[in-house]
Amino acid sequence: MKLIHKTILLSAMAACFLGTASMAQARDLTIALRSEPSSMDPQFHSLTPNTQLSETMFDPLVRTDGNAKPVPSLAESWTVDGDVWTFKLRSDVKFADGSPFTAQDVIFTYDRVPKVPNSPSSYSLYLSSVDKVEAPDPHTIKITTKGPSPVLLANLSMVPIMSHKAAAGPAPEGKTTVELNRGDGLIGTGPYKFVSWKRGAEIVLERNEHYWGDKPDWDKVTYRPISNSAARVAALLAGDVDVIEDPPTDDLPRLKSDKNLYIQETPSVRVIYLALNQGQEPPPGMEGTDGKNPLADKRVRQALSLAIDRKAIVERIMDGVGLPAGNLLAYPAFGTSEKHSKAESVDAEQAKKLMAEAGYADGFTLSLGSPDGRYTNDKRIAQAVAAMWARIGVKTNVETMAPPVFFKQRNAFAFSTYLAGWAASSGEMLNPLKSLVVTKNKEQGLGTTNWSKYSNPDMDKVVAEASVTLDDDKRSALLQQAGDMVMEDYGILPLQFELSVWAMKKDVRYGGRADQMTLAQDMKLAK
Repeated sequence: MKLIHKTILLSAMAACFLGTASMAQARDLTIALRSEPSSMDPQFHSLTPNTQLSETMFDPLVRTDGNAKPVPSLAESWTVDGDVWTFKLRSDVKFADGSPFTAQDVIFTYDRVPKVPNSPSSYSLYLSSVDKVEAPDPHTIKITTKGPSPVLLANLSMVPIMSHKAAAGPAPEGKTTVELNRGDGLIGTGPYKFVSWKRGAEIVLERNEHYWGDKPDWDKVTYRPISNSAARVAALLAGDVDVIEDPPTDDLPRLKSDKNLYIQETPSVRVIYLALNQGQEPPPGMEGTDGKNPLADKRVRQALSLAIDRKAIVERIMDGVGLPAGNLLAYPAFGTSEKHSKAESVDAEQAKKLMAEAGYADGFTLSLGSPDGRYTNDKRIAQAVAAMWARIGVKTNVETMAPPVFFKQRNAFAFSTYLAGWAASSGEMLNPLKSLVVTKNKEQGLGTTNWSKYSNPDMDKVVAEASVTLDDDKRSALLQQAGDMVMEDYGILPLQFELSVWAMKKDVRYGGRADQMTLAQDMKLAK
């Protein structure tokens, strides 16, 4: 009797142990973000913190891999015949609520994009070449473009597909951004589904049991926005989080030597740049110009560029974790010119001469807006630029603020100049040119992130021609020409290209991405 009792007890203990072991394998993941998304609406703001969350809950027709190459997603294959693209959709896909995915969801999604009000950086950019979207049957989508569209696949990868059933509503765009922010209608086909968002504290997602693709390693993913980089490192070292974005550059040697951590460094396609408000009227924050806007004068823009020591910014502020920029995309990426493959050298004396020629020998005052915590060392870079401009007589009032506040102020033209970043999702120059410097045209989805009032009609024509040129050699030559025109006009001032860095516990692995997105579904338990 005692033997039987002992056997039962040992069996129970073994079962308990196995159950505990099984539970231990069901690992959750906590990620510390350097910047909180501005919205859960997958079409509100084309911004990396927003996009990476959208890509975790939703799928596009076509996805890009870590090297910006288009690969199948909701569309399992596609063909092109002139201006008509035909996409065959997967037939076995369900949304997180169990409803089937069909071509009607694609039509609803693409129709919604231009209707989303007050978008700081509209997704219309990615559909600007699309003329018509049709559904011949529930699992086929036919897209007719406005002429040849060489980067259509890369652009479609940026538009996550929403559920027509869940996101429909009485507003022109269906469910509003406010409704989606609280999870109402936030239903996708992605590997994870929305649970909750407590602003400033955490975003919680759970595995989508209806997901059509490979099952991700994590049952639950929690994102914690921690804008202070030192605090992110402290949270990782304390074991409170598993992965952090953008550890401080001066901490990297110490973190790399920690045997309990793994560091991933990946070259990015993100340029950090300065935009100069070039409207005819003096912008906010500008003083001492007798009612004129000196930023409308190319000589002043060139002087401001020559005053910046980009090499020093990379070496002293970025601790070498970056590359001085001479263009909007690093050479030899597609469409980049060797002519501007290197950053312009600092020349304060030439800058002073140009200022005097333009009538501003005594300088003037302007404001420089910058987010604090959106990009690596963004505040410090802005402060360094201000000090450099002071050497040529330009007094600069640096205005830094939380990223959501900054973008709202930027889009209201509240600064004389501003610092921001842009990641070229397609991996070629057409993307940053069409977004950052082409003359703003909301109806055509052009210049969606051009908040500097810069306009160069001749350059616009070259970009328009490149947009419909399928021959790679010809398109590359046109893009190089357009990029040269912008750089030689000092229409925008590139500063540096970021090197993306993630730090994580030693049992987590993430390969990183050139577009800098932090995707939980691509993170794996180390074997």
